[in-house]
Amino acid sequence: MKRIISLFLLVIVAGLIPLAPLAAQSGDAPQVRAVLFWRETCGHCHYVITEVFPPLQAQYGDQLEIVMIELGSEPAARRFYAAGEAMGLAPETMGVPLMIIGDHLLIGSQQIPQELPGLIDSYLAAGGVDIPAIAGLEDLALPAAEPVPAESVTGDTLGWEAPPAETNVQGISGSIPAFLLLVTMPVALIIVGVLLSMARRGRATPPRSQWVSWAIPALSLAGLGVAGYLAYVEIQLVDAVCGPIGDCNAVQSSVYARLFGIPIGLIGVIGYLILIGVWVWGRSGSTTARALLLGMTVFGVVVSIYLTYLELFVIEAVCLWCLSSAVLMTLIMLAAAAWLARGLPRHPAPPARPRRPNALVN
Repeated sequence: MKRIISLFLLVIVAGLIPLAPLAAQSGDAPQVRAVLFWRETCGHCHYVITEVFPPLQAQYGDQLEIVMIELGSEPAARRFYAAGEAMGLAPETMGVPLMIIGDHLLIGSQQIPQELPGLIDSYLAAGGVDIPAIAGLEDLALPAAEPVPAESVTGDTLGWEAPPAETNVQGISGSIPAFLLLVTMPVALIIVGVLLSMARRGRATPPRSQWVSWAIPALSLAGLGVAGYLAYVEIQLVDAVCGPIGDCNAVQSSVYARLFGIPIGLIGVIGYLILIGVWVWGRSGSTTARALLLGMTVFGVVVSIYLTYLELFVIEAVCLWCLSSAVLMTLIMLAAAAWLARGLPRHPAPPARPRRPNALVN
């Protein structure tokens, strides 16, 4: 009898084994849901979307869902900074592509492909994970409290048709003019030092024309326009008009577009306004004001050298607007140096020592 019961149980178990995978497939499989912030003009974003995501889509299928949020509107910008703050990220360190998956935050085209596959496996093994209900993302978690605004989210899963990489149209490379400028700015700093030294010793005569003085506010107003436009692009997170050289949107979407959470363009606006104010003070003949003006422009050129270096060797993209601001700051510095040298007290050069007559030869 026991043998009959054992044989009966064995038949039942053998019959259930083939049905086990079907039961697992027919049930609710674990799912991983994540969010990606991206920009249309960001080459690193396109790399992640077109090269990293498709193999993961093919591997995990419906078990992986990524909500795409393009930073092309004010609502999307509010989501971006609110979510970053909720994840403990300082605004000045935020850039795209930025991905939030569970309690992890991934930034850049290197960290995302390196860590995303392992996180997906870990979360699936733990039963799946939803989009975190944090500030900026609370309406994206399932079930959604309200419909997701269409103007802030484009593409709801990895199955969407990603924009091809060639849609990220860029101008010709700006590396050559950027490199030339990177070499020219230190040379301009040396020229300023030599000019002031020679002017004090009476070995150089600075130009007396009024155009030197008036060039400073004229160039500052031009720089104010450039910085004002960059501030608008950085604050509103809109695409800039880049022109034929470089990819300024890649630069503006990088983490280096902000300093201590403040857009670099806004800092530039404040700086150019202060330059104009100090120039007005220097019109009274104050040597202190003119020296202060020169010191500020020297600092501005040093910062421009650093930012141009970042564009060439770190961001690997060149912003034509940023190069324009660097050129303007360099020209203002040269004009300020000539203006200061004109008002410096001069120490006449010592008279040339008379030559000793040659000894008479018998």
